[in-house]
Amino acid sequence: MSYLPLTVVALMAVTILGITAEPVYAMHISEGILPMGWAVLWFLASLPFVVLGLRNLRIRSEKEPHFKAMVGLVGAGVFVISCMPIPVPVAGTCSHPCGTGLAAILIGPSISVVVSSVALLLQALFLAHGGLTTLGANIFSMGVAGSFAGYGIFVLCRRMGLSFIVAAFLAGVLSDWATYATTSFILTGALHADTSFWKMFVTILLAFVPTQVPLGILEGFLSAGAYTFVHSRRPEYLGIFAKGGVA
Repeated sequence: MSYLPLTVVALMAVTILGITAEPVYAMHISEGILPMGWAVLWFLASLPFVVLGLRNLRIRSEKEPHFKAMVGLVGAGVFVISCMPIPVPVAGTCSHPCGTGLAAILIGPSISVVVSSVALLLQALFLAHGGLTTLGANIFSMGVAGSFAGYGIFVLCRRMGLSFIVAAFLAGVLSDWATYATTSFILTGALHADTSFWKMFVTILLAFVPTQVPLGILEGFLSAGAYTFVHSRRPEYLGIFAKGGVA
């Protein structure tokens, strides 16, 4: 039985719950926060990664029949995980786990950018989380920075001889923190005006610390647990990682 219909049902269920809930704060970088020039800049910065991810998705799907189902399940996971907001009003956004570090080590960083883009688009359209004008910036922070940071840490840890459990844990933690460092950088670049860039950057970054430090650690445990489960039950889904590789 294909997992894709189940994934679609899960996404619809979460979407309906989100529509019926009363929103308190917008997640991700909110609609209208970024000036249009900066919004366009981050769309252009994210676009090559999305195109690369779509290309790699097509290639891997042709070689591995099970891969589309895996991507669908991971995409649903990213959607749900990133729908758990803790408001940070002074930063104009929210803290929340992201799931992109885990996605990157399961399906690859470029394809993780694609599933992040889909999750962020659905959240912007149906849950009022983030926005359409800030979609490019949110894709870059959560999808690009989070995915490639998590994947890079995982590869580095494995090359240093650390176990895959430790590597997955650190990938989850540091991908989460990389996402919020990037979000702080994006907000500062667009909004600092005559204020010192680094002073505003540190101020925004510190605003995330009380919520994002524990959330990042929690995401590390989630990544380690989920990766261990897949490694023990369906190692063939992990490609070269299942054999101890790090490519």
